[in-house]
Amino acid sequence: MKRYWKYIKPYLPAFILGPILMIIEVIGEVVLPKLMANIINIGAANHDVSYITGMGGAMLGVAAFMIIGGIGGAYFAAKASISFSSALRSDVFDKVQKFSFSNLDQFSTGSLVTRMTNDITQVQNLINMALRMMLRAPGMLVGALFMAFMMNFQLALVVLVVIPVLILLIAIVIKTAFPRFEIMQKKLDTLNSNIQEVLTNVRVIKSFVREEHEKQRFAASNEELKQSSLNAFKVVILNMPIMMFMMNATTLGVVWFGGKQILAGTMPVGDLTAFTTYIVQILMSLMMLAMVLLQSSRALASFRRIAQVLDAEINLTDENCALPEKKVESGRVEFKDVSFRYYKDNQEPVLSHITFRVESGQVLGIIGSTGCGKTTLVQMIPRLYDVDAGQVLVDGVDVKDYSLKNLRDGVGMVLQKNVLFSGSIAENLMWGNNNASQEELLEVSKAAQADAFVSSFTEGYQTELGQGGVNVSGGQKQRLCIARALLKKPKILILDDSTSAVDTATEAKIRESFGSTLKNTTKIIIAQRISSVMEADRILVLDEGKIVGNGSHEQLLKVCEQYQEIYYSQMDKEVSAS
Repeated sequence: MKRYWKYIKPYLPAFILGPILMIIEVIGEVVLPKLMANIINIGAANHDVSYITGMGGAMLGVAAFMIIGGIGGAYFAAKASISFSSALRSDVFDKVQKFSFSNLDQFSTGSLVTRMTNDITQVQNLINMALRMMLRAPGMLVGALFMAFMMNFQLALVVLVVIPVLILLIAIVIKTAFPRFEIMQKKLDTLNSNIQEVLTNVRVIKSFVREEHEKQRFAASNEELKQSSLNAFKVVILNMPIMMFMMNATTLGVVWFGGKQILAGTMPVGDLTAFTTYIVQILMSLMMLAMVLLQSSRALASFRRIAQVLDAEINLTDENCALPEKKVESGRVEFKDVSFRYYKDNQEPVLSHITFRVESGQVLGIIGSTGCGKTTLVQMIPRLYDVDAGQVLVDGVDVKDYSLKNLRDGVGMVLQKNVLFSGSIAENLMWGNNNASQEELLEVSKAAQADAFVSSFTEGYQTELGQGGVNVSGGQKQRLCIARALLKKPKILILDDSTSAVDTATEAKIRESFGSTLKNTTKIIIAQRISSVMEADRILVLDEGKIVGNGSHEQLLKVCEQYQEIYYSQMDKEVSAS
């Protein structure tokens, strides 16, 4: 509860006023049957119209107060629950933003979306219901029981027989439903992941004519969610028939025994009418409590899933950084005997004993077969992952000694998967520098060979991009991502196969522009095409997570067998193509 107090404290008045105002409605519900009994027992029995009128006016006044209490209670309950969930959702989102790549590997995208939407909505519904019912239901139960015993002690004993049976049946329902709700939420995760994947990759699906396959996959996920939901709710739906059966049986018993007392002259007719109403109120209050408990069983599963995100230990933090104020100055990069595993219990490392150094302003090329660890290696520099062994140094300082902000401010990275966001081209470029001028946008766009096609658009740099940049080509997307990284003016620029969709002539122009715009920036280029790295000051050749070649193009052609194979195979293809 301590964890969630901070979401309650700012809205404490609403959390208090909601239940209190609901009590006003409860008092009215308890008083009204007694007033009605008086009208029947006294007014109607004595044909006293003025008494009936007076009692009727009193009932209208009570009803007015009930309306005020009901509306006010519902309003403050809604305000408290919505505010609570909004603040909780913000904290969960903030926590996810702090996740390292390895933290993100623990949760699927669909699961995180479900936890921030559906799970928090379940919590919100519980709080809203609890604030409306937590005093109303017990208050009605106690008030109606009190009035019932005051009116007829013997008849009220019928209710005491029913209540324990109801409580036992409700407990069985809740105990059975709770684990089923957890399964249902996991199936919802799977469905959301499926939807997210399909919508993100819809163009690929269409190009491979795999719509039917995806329909089948979605239908399977949807069917699993349906079955798990039915499995959970078929237990829950037993609650209402059980309650209604017990309510009707109890009412019938009260009318039966009460009718006998009326015939014997020991109970007025009006009292039986009021007593029947109190019996309904008692059982209704138990039904309300059952609803809250059932909602709690679902919400508790959601609370647990939300807590898993909030409790996730972030393994990349500034907690132990020795130089929190230090910034990247020259961009010199050095790896010292670095090894890394994605899964720490794996025997084979992804990177093994990596050692090299690249000076400030130099160009380092990295080449190797697919899956050899090229991308993983460069992700160690901005600490997207942490090394398992060895050190990564920037300007002679271990990257763990920088604050994450200062380290990543000094590194510009164009990832293997180019990502643009909905918004204008200018807004996307300004991720690199939110205060950049129009002249700076033009400068980096020209350097990345993007200005020509952007200027051809009717609205130029104010052209709106669809989600993920779907309305520009792959090559255009890559050039915009490069321009965005250049606008950052980083000390270290990492290009992870980021010109693969660009023709060789355009790629050559981009590399040539680096000589003037990024003269003092350390440039690390991962490429599949050997022509992309031939002119680099130094080239690393990776194979199965190990450096098998380190030198210039000319040196590697003489001594590195793997480099020779790559070079001659690509050159032969170019000759054949020409």
